[in-house]
Amino acid sequence: MAAKIRCMSEQNLKGHHALVCGASRGIGRACAEALAARGAKVTVAARNAEKLAEVREALPSPGGAEHAALTLDLDDTASLAARLAELEMPVHILVNNAGGPPGGPLIEAGAEAFRTGFERLLIAAHLITQHVVPGMREADYGRIINIVSTSVREPIPDLGVSNTIRAACAGWAKTLSRELAPHGITINNVLPGFTATDRLASLFDARAERSGKSREDVERDALAGVPAGRFAEPGEIAAAVAFLAGPDAGYITGSSLAVDGGRLHGI
Repeated sequence: MAAKIRCMSEQNLKGHHALVCGASRGIGRACAEALAARGAKVTVAARNAEKLAEVREALPSPGGAEHAALTLDLDDTASLAARLAELEMPVHILVNNAGGPPGGPLIEAGAEAFRTGFERLLIAAHLITQHVVPGMREADYGRIINIVSTSVREPIPDLGVSNTIRAACAGWAKTLSRELAPHGITINNVLPGFTATDRLASLFDARAERSGKSREDVERDALAGVPAGRFAEPGEIAAAVAFLAGPDAGYITGSSLAVDGGRLHGI
């Protein structure tokens, strides 16, 4: 058994179908690339059909899998069922990933900011999960991986709404992990630290504008709290997702894995 765990095949996901949300850029795209490189057939999902087509065409296919694209707007939960009906089943691996909510002090957030964030980050993930779980049960194989945030352990300043809702996502996943484990389905969270994406850039720009600091000073302040001394690359987050998606992670469920360069202070 130990030798099997050490020697992860480059195609250990061959024959598996992965649905990756928010796959048009950043961490989502990196996850799609990592899963495809390990042999999975990948359906990339996001709002921008043109960008999705570009991503799908660029995905590696070492196992000969034919990748797919699904236009999906996570803010429009009312239409999710109709869109998901177009999805090829079964889905063995689901990556729940969505951006936002915008930054800013929590005390200034209006009710609509919470509603929008809750719909996008939790309700959409729940509806998609409900759709794919029956196929996972039938296949006796399921991996649900949620891209959340280190804020579920340590709230991040100026991200009040996100801190609140992403903590709810972690609670949702932990509850589901106990319900789904008897069916061979795991559900885990990956908690990215500061990662070099468009979202991080926009958050730093907004923080610089609110504080009156330069963008360079805002980045320097953020890096001061990261022992690794650099921001993560999206592919480093995707590597954790790919491991959790594979057969060697079958006994890991209900966990939250920080990929943060040592930024979190807690054990």
